[in-house]
Amino acid sequence: MRAYPYRLVNVFAESVFGGNPLCVFENGEGLSVAEMQALALQFNLSETTFILPSGAATARVRIFTPTFEMAFAGHPTLGSAHVVRDLRSAGDTLRLEMKAGIIPVEAKADRWTFTANAPAVREVEFSAAQLADALGLAAADVLDGARWVNTGSDQLIIPLASPDAVRRASPAAEKLARIKSSQDRSMAYVFSANGAGKLLSRFFFMKHTSVIEDPATGSATANLGGWMLSNGRNPCAFSIEQGEQTGRACHLGLDVSVSGRIQVTGQVIEIGRGVIHLP
Repeated sequence: MRAYPYRLVNVFAESVFGGNPLCVFENGEGLSVAEMQALALQFNLSETTFILPSGAATARVRIFTPTFEMAFAGHPTLGSAHVVRDLRSAGDTLRLEMKAGIIPVEAKADRWTFTANAPAVREVEFSAAQLADALGLAAADVLDGARWVNTGSDQLIIPLASPDAVRRASPAAEKLARIKSSQDRSMAYVFSANGAGKLLSRFFFMKHTSVIEDPATGSATANLGGWMLSNGRNPCAFSIEQGEQTGRACHLGLDVSVSGRIQVTGQVIEIGRGVIHLP
């Protein structure tokens, strides 16, 4: 039997059972793509990652949801970096090779920050009223300015009028499914100001025929940074709360510099380890 050690970590967590959970396999060598995908489905978390050798970075990381492989995702980046630092004695500054490119990551203790790729921004083909309908909201709840943004994963960023609107959002599966990214995936990231320097956000995506809510979404937070850039709102920095409705409180930091550098920060907490045995 082949033995594959893994670790369970919570990312963007301020408490042991907060944050977004992630499974990180310490060494993915010897696993086929089909086996990686099957293991991701076995754990059934939003993402599972596999650490591999890299000739260009500290490590290579492959990211799988239960149904497909991703080129980039935020909380898998920070959680995998946390494990790589321990496994490779890599220190607090490292680089991870992903399908979306090489992502710089750095840490202060267990609080990690990744620097996102430059964003690509494009217009949305739906009106604010149509987006409101898909989100189960009134037209007045959705502000103008929704954009598709891609810093590694193409996602729809939608500004809402109030924190109350963010909390009331309840997408209908058949309507959200009509909104497709360039990667043929349906999702929506909604946010609103929630005090000085603070935002409240939620992220919805389709899994099979159901709408799922993500506790914390680092890639969408990076894309929010791209949205801020496209609207000339840099420099800016925000403390973002997400996960309220999922029962997993998450805290994310977003910083967009004058030069346009986008960074996302969150704490990583390891909560367990194990081994999977395969024939």
